Amino acid sequence: MSLIIQNSKMEVNGRDDLKAPLLQPPDGVAIAVPREKDHRGEKVKTIKFKIGNIKCSSCATSIESVLGELNGVEKTTVSPLDGHTAISYIPGLVTAQKIKETIEDAGFPVDDFPEQEISVCRLRIKGMACTSCSESVERALLMAKGVKKAVVGLALEEAKVHFDSNLTDTDHIIEAVEDAGFGAELVSSGNDLNKVHLKIEEINSIEDATNVQTFLESSRGVNHVEMDLAKHTLTVSYDPDLTGPRSLIQCIEEASPGPGIYHASLYVPPRRREAERLQEIRTYRNQFFMSCLFSVPVFLFSMVLPMLHPYGNWLEYRIQNMLSIGMFLRWILCTPVQFMVGRRFYVGSYHALRRKSANMDVLVALGTNAAYFYSVYIVIKAMTSKKFEGQDFFETSAMLISFILLGKYLEVLAKGKTSDALAKLTELSPDTAYLLTRDSNGNVVSEMEIVTELIQRNDIIKIVPGAKVPVDGIVIDGQSHVNESMITGEARPIAKRPGDKVIGGTMNENGCLLVKATHVGSETALSQIVQLVEAAQLARAPVQKLADQISKFFVPTVVIAAFVTWLGWFIPGEAGLYPRHWIPKAMDGFELALQFGISVLVVACPCALGLATPTAVMVATGKGASQGVLIKGGDALEKAYKVKTVVFDKTGTLTVGKPVVVSAVLFSSFSMEEFCDMATAAEANSEHPIAKAVVEHAKRIRQKIGSSTEHVAEAKDFEVHTGAGVSGKVGEKMVLVGNKRLMQASNVTVGTEVENYISENERLARTCVLVSIDGKIAGAFAVTDPVKPEAERVISFLHSMGISAIMVTGDNWATAAAIAKEVGIKKVFAETDPMGKADRIKDLQGKGMTVAMVGDGINDSPALVAADVGMAIGAGTDVAIEAADIVLIKSNLEDVVTAIDLSRKTILRIRLNYVWALGYNILGMPIAAGILYPFTGIRLPPWLAGACMAASSISVVCSSLLLQSYKKPLHVTNS
Repeated sequence: MSLIIQNSKMEVNGRDDLKAPLLQPPDGVAIAVPREKDHRGEKVKTIKFKIGNIKCSSCATSIESVLGELNGVEKTTVSPLDGHTAISYIPGLVTAQKIKETIEDAGFPVDDFPEQEISVCRLRIKGMACTSCSESVERALLMAKGVKKAVVGLALEEAKVHFDSNLTDTDHIIEAVEDAGFGAELVSSGNDLNKVHLKIEEINSIEDATNVQTFLESSRGVNHVEMDLAKHTLTVSYDPDLTGPRSLIQCIEEASPGPGIYHASLYVPPRRREAERLQEIRTYRNQFFMSCLFSVPVFLFSMVLPMLHPYGNWLEYRIQNMLSIGMFLRWILCTPVQFMVGRRFYVGSYHALRRKSANMDVLVALGTNAAYFYSVYIVIKAMTSKKFEGQDFFETSAMLISFILLGKYLEVLAKGKTSDALAKLTELSPDTAYLLTRDSNGNVVSEMEIVTELIQRNDIIKIVPGAKVPVDGIVIDGQSHVNESMITGEARPIAKRPGDKVIGGTMNENGCLLVKATHVGSETALSQIVQLVEAAQLARAPVQKLADQISKFFVPTVVIAAFVTWLGWFIPGEAGLYPRHWIPKAMDGFELALQFGISVLVVACPCALGLATPTAVMVATGKGASQGVLIKGGDALEKAYKVKTVVFDKTGTLTVGKPVVVSAVLFSSFSMEEFCDMATAAEANSEHPIAKAVVEHAKRIRQKIGSSTEHVAEAKDFEVHTGAGVSGKVGEKMVLVGNKRLMQASNVTVGTEVENYISENERLARTCVLVSIDGKIAGAFAVTDPVKPEAERVISFLHSMGISAIMVTGDNWATAAAIAKEVGIKKVFAETDPMGKADRIKDLQGKGMTVAMVGDGINDSPALVAADVGMAIGAGTDVAIEAADIVLIKSNLEDVVTAIDLSRKTILRIRLNYVWALGYNILGMPIAAGILYPFTGIRLPPWLAGACMAASSISVVCSSLLLQSYKKPLHVTNS
């Protein structure tokens, strides 16, 4: 049932409450030629581009006339002023490329044309039981027309599909999955960033819907509109820099033909994953109870009452020849279990065999059918014969199905726990927030409570003590402490003052804050974390290939093994090759062999193998996210497990990243005031942290001197020398600010006094910034960047893990060596530019090392990409760093240890899962086949074999769940 959130304060009647400006239609005069066609069953797409050489309205009209001849073009709108064009067409009848060629043939060039629209959609897949199922779904998707890439996650029960939207759509993709015998449901389509779902009232006709859609599409900032007339809902993709949900609601209501006719409100599509998981749990539970309703009496009538004389004597009463009441009751009670409760196994087997594969359903169906139909044969023989004596196996069929359903029930309960961490993240965002409206003087005019989804960029939000921060933003007023542990894993509350960033989902503790929203909706750090973790859980780890290989031949091998087992017991039994007393009373050789064969069929479990990797990855990525460590899938986990060398950047990674000038000296006749002015003018345009430190220090010196001049001269011919410094002309003087390499490259003499100053400071791990004016060293600044307090202990801990640490930096050798010595790093690469860092990593990889690179994710992007594992540290709200395999939200180095340690624990857990799953099958099948029976008299009845099969899947999932108890190996308390 759809969930609709309405807020009476947000209706259009209260327009004074809306901050957003009224949306204006574009200035261009559009000419639209509606065409009467009946393609209601077809999906219509809209493509936008620009056409050149349009000089007047007649040009636009001629283009529309030409396109009007194309079958499949529904509507064409061309602006005669700027050539912007919007064309609605049916992809099944005409392609976007054909439309482009038609326009070009008419003599008009086409600009800004989207060459190929690769769309992405996520589907929820129902009915997958094992790796064989996920492979079948993946194969069906890849065979579908227009699908470029498909990834199916077994544990997540989802598929991510990349497809050419000009060739296919989500309906055809879902149809392909359903044709393969699985259920499919659309979770999301296209780019989910900046989409809003709205509910519209009083839309009663196609004309109303077209009116609203056209009005929205012509509005500023709207990219795409999809309307569902039946549900009275629409989905709008928009540019958050230009518009937002409240503005869109206002725009819809302004489209009304009369005052107050259309009413729009926020519509939140129901979260189906949790509802479906609960429904699946209820289904298995109810089926298990229904099965028990019949299976328990069958068990009592076959195994308990016959041993309790005289209470069970009535079961032996014959009602027709050799057919007893007990046998008849077992038949009647077993039949609903076999065909009603067990219907799911028949359906699953049918679809599996139809797609030429086999899964657990095939094994269960074969085993239960063998037991049931052999028992039916016994019943018929007993009814028609006066001397026949035989043993039925109705309890085998009924109890087998019951135990498997019990196992599935417990399995889905356990699997639900694997995504607990992710579920907690999605629930962090508050439902409502307080929106402030301020006048031009900054005074608060109004305050109202709105739904969080209606917050737009640049809104001012009031966050009271004890309330959650709704979106990412910047504090503009107030002071407080914010608990960010739920996002970053940082236990201590963080002080927040004006200018500081806050993260959505965190908790404000003791002060009132006014926050300006900077990232809303899907752009918030919380949303990006959830998306990243979901993508990681869908990605397949390389170690999963083992299960994929085994699944291809697992079921056929088991069926052959079961048949061989039956022959291996039946033929020797008929030939008298083993003692007669081995055969239990009331059985013959055929029945004993059949029991062994059925046990082999149902004891084998392909599900445990398929769940070994994805469940562990799900738990680990969720647990990592709660600790501020975002791991991008099983591939990153597996590579991090192998890491033996970690390369650290210096600035901002091993050091705090906030350089401070500790001294300034003069080597010339220039005054300190003039020296500072020259340095400030040259460094003012540089974004480098050291440049900013020099500018700040120079300004402080001027204030001490007492200079009242705030004007900074502008440097002309400004130039950045990568890894060396900057240069520019200040007035009539040529100024260079940078390191010794820049001076030497510019033929500036570095005297003995300057050399001594440089050497003295480099021994103290300081960086010297030299200032040259007109070819002579005028003075220098000594800059220090404090080492992070936890750095030494983290490096020591890495060494104890058998991991070597290397530092790479663009700084000079002496400073780099001093920093390395302080933290305990023995190998250093200094005076290296960003590309040189990547080359150093490739050199290490060439020596057979698996290398992790830890950097800030911006300057170090080439090195992060080159490394086997790239770790971006201190990401903060910018968690979507493409170059990194692992994103560390905090700047704390202990998270490097956490990432590697969690990866090691996860891969070891996956291997343990495989040992258990494979070991279970390797040991269980011979025991089920009766290998111990001749020596010990122990055999595994089919119903007990089914219970063992169910237990194996549960044990693997529970083994993965143990990762939820993971604790960081290293806790560093910063002073």
